[in-house]
Amino acid sequence: MEDAEGMDGAGGAGETGARLLPWSTPEGKPCFVVSDGSGYVSRLADEIEAAQLGLAAERIEAARRVLEGRRWTAGELHLMAVELTETLVEVHRVAQSRGARLAARSGSGSRGS
Repeated sequence: MEDAEGMDGAGGAGETGARLLPWSTPEGKPCFVVSDGSGYVSRLADEIEAAQLGLAAERIEAARRVLEGRRWTAGELHLMAVELTETLVEVHRVAQSRGARLAARSGSGSRGS
């Protein structure tokens, strides 16, 4: 596992098999693993991504309930905005990682951000 030194930050290095991981360094830099996708770190990343996507679905439903009631405090709205922002950052990272791996598999090498 390594940080973003020498990586493009858009999901990895493509040809080298680098995968953007669903966590970052303590300094906030993206982490990558270079593997065939079958090792321990890759499996752990898969599990964490699944948990992050599940949490995103839960937070979306919670936000819908809060907004449906049309009775909320400024604190509730602030907390909801903070949680949804955190979730959006996680889901965006998952999308970047998966998009980069799809591009590498197809050989297109084009990645959007």
